[in-house]
Amino acid sequence: MRRLLKSPLLWTLLSSVAVLVGVTAWLLMDRATSRGDALKTGALAGGAIAALYGLWLNDRRRRTEEDRHEIERSRISDERFAKSIELLGNEADQVRVGAMHSLAGLARTRPEYRQTVLDVLCAYLRRPFDHPKFPSDTEWDKENRAEAERERLVRRAAERLIRDILPHAGTTGPTLGLNLSDARLDKLELLGRRVGWFGADRSEVLHHIDLTDAELAGKFSLRGVTIQGRFEVTRATFKRKVLMDNTVVGKPVDFSVATFAEAPSVEGAKFAEGSKMS
Repeated sequence: MRRLLKSPLLWTLLSSVAVLVGVTAWLLMDRATSRGDALKTGALAGGAIAALYGLWLNDRRRRTEEDRHEIERSRISDERFAKSIELLGNEADQVRVGAMHSLAGLARTRPEYRQTVLDVLCAYLRRPFDHPKFPSDTEWDKENRAEAERERLVRRAAERLIRDILPHAGTTGPTLGLNLSDARLDKLELLGRRVGWFGADRSEVLHHIDLTDAELAGKFSLRGVTIQGRFEVTRATFKRKVLMDNTVVGKPVDFSVATFAEAPSVEGAKFAEGSKMS
């Protein structure tokens, strides 16, 4: 009985009947109104209550269905993420690249995954990696050289996807950070992208880091880094502290074409002849 009294349908029916009787009785007090007209108007008023209940019920069903779809989407996204992480450990390089693209697709469709996916891609680049073009004690033969080159291409894919996931410079929204400390990088190109905190201490860069038109919104730390090629900062904007102590760059750097919130710290750094400070 108590459960029945809590039923919205019961209260809607009672309200509808009450409105029908009340409106009809009120109209009948006016002698100019016929009984038929009074009853018709009362029925319309009562029916309006029932119609409102119908609209509320439909809206409730719609929201329940949307919640169900969202839960299902989240479940599918979680499974896709877990499967992609598992495939990153696959021996086949094409499978690892496919897993990275799957993660990047997830980051595009589910914004809440973007920082997590970036963290995973950065963690992949921090994995131990050896290649003939990096300083190494490895004795290279045809087989392990080919394997190292395949892994290098996989890592290039990770670097490209990191750039693609990051928002464009000048846009609003959450800032995303990158942790590439102790990584071995090939071509990190963040052209025209907005980055939050950036850390790549003690990393080694084979070709270049290109920050052309990039917006570095957070702390930028590149301490103890060796860049064999270029460090490009044309029209880059550094909005927080920049640390480049003990960094070595193999080609000239022109810091005058970048904008710094404060002078970068370059104690112990070595830049190629022809470099220009801001």
